[in-house]
Amino acid sequence: MGLSDAELDAVRAIERAGDADDDLTSFFAGADRSRPVREVRVEPFLIARHPLTVAQVRHWLPEYEDDFADSPSATARLGNDVDDLLEALPFRLPSEAEWEYAARAGTTTLTFRGDERPDEDQVVDDFADEERTAAAENAFGLAAMGSANEICADVWIPYFTDAPPDARPRTGDGPRVVRGGAADVHPWQGCDEWLLLLSGIRYEVQDFTAVRPVAPVPAGQGHAERGGDA
Repeated sequence: MGLSDAELDAVRAIERAGDADDDLTSFFAGADRSRPVREVRVEPFLIARHPLTVAQVRHWLPEYEDDFADSPSATARLGNDVDDLLEALPFRLPSEAEWEYAARAGTTTLTFRGDERPDEDQVVDDFADEERTAAAENAFGLAAMGSANEICADVWIPYFTDAPPDARPRTGDGPRVVRGGAADVHPWQGCDEWLLLLSGIRYEVQDFTAVRPVAPVPAGQGHAERGGDA
């Protein structure tokens, strides 16, 4: 997991081709927060097809209101109420390694679609349209990976310092890690928001976040195809 040299070269190629909206100096300066690349053993797990919607969050938090969503089928974005949801959920957050493994779906490119600059049309934030949701799936059948900023179980630590060799989350005090977020700045303003779709990009949680829950594989179901190295 992590942002590889090949991925950084792919971003440089996008910039050289004139497809970046601005100078990417600040991106490259901060890229070390998503490095170094390391191999992590990820055990089989189950993960939601897409982030929880407003309607799904209201199943556990009936009084939940969302100022960012236009419909009950839109991605729920939680602020201070995220802890209330996590206490009510019968599931858990993905570790950062699990999230990246799920997002990459067996690929090593910028996104699961390849090394090209992601298009704004690839952002999916509302799941009422099943055809559009299906079109946003990766090879694992997971939709909208990278669209919303999704919270992980790990505490934010730059550079993967002292990170475990398996997919266990790093624990401690401080803000959590988030991944993704390209839909949270939609419509795009030409500030290279597409970088938030990259599978290897990570940063610390700020104002609000989405939740894509995970669960263990039920006992007796044998080997799950989700397991592997990230």
